[in-house]
Amino acid sequence: MMDKRYLIAQLRQKIADSANIANTASSAAAQQAQTGATPREQRQDSRVAMENTRMARAQAMRAQKAEAELAALDRFNPVAASGTGRRVGLGSLVEIEDDEGLGRTIFVAPAGAGTTLTGPGGDGFLSVVTPTSPVGRAIRGRLQGDEVDVTVKGEVREWVITYVD
Repeated sequence: MMDKRYLIAQLRQKIADSANIANTASSAAAQQAQTGATPREQRQDSRVAMENTRMARAQAMRAQKAEAELAALDRFNPVAASGTGRRVGLGSLVEIEDDEGLGRTIFVAPAGAGTTLTGPGGDGFLSVVTPTSPVGRAIRGRLQGDEVDVTVKGEVREWVITYVD
């Protein structure tokens, strides 16, 4: 059984790093928009300043999204969330296998969809999904042994749930 608190701490760190990068990029783009060119260059090509302003706004929005995800993780108790009769839900670790026998481990978390985590000591890789993602919706409420059809990038895939914790 994997320590889910370890996974949440790792996920939190990855999201916090993303927020820091976005905040730094936003500040740099805003600074560049204000002072990046000489007054003559700014008059000749105001598009550069406008593009830097848009970039600053986009990075600020990315940072705000990351901050909201961090708040969701802070409210989340992965141990209390799981254990609902071994049905897949928020906080579940799920192993799935496709029709070719290829396996994958999924961690259902309130934030961080698409993030790849590693087990303690770098053992194995886990994909984070949220309950509202296509994969999260397909596996939510399912049990070990259930077969699910999931549409990923327009392609229907059949998976068997081989483990739920």
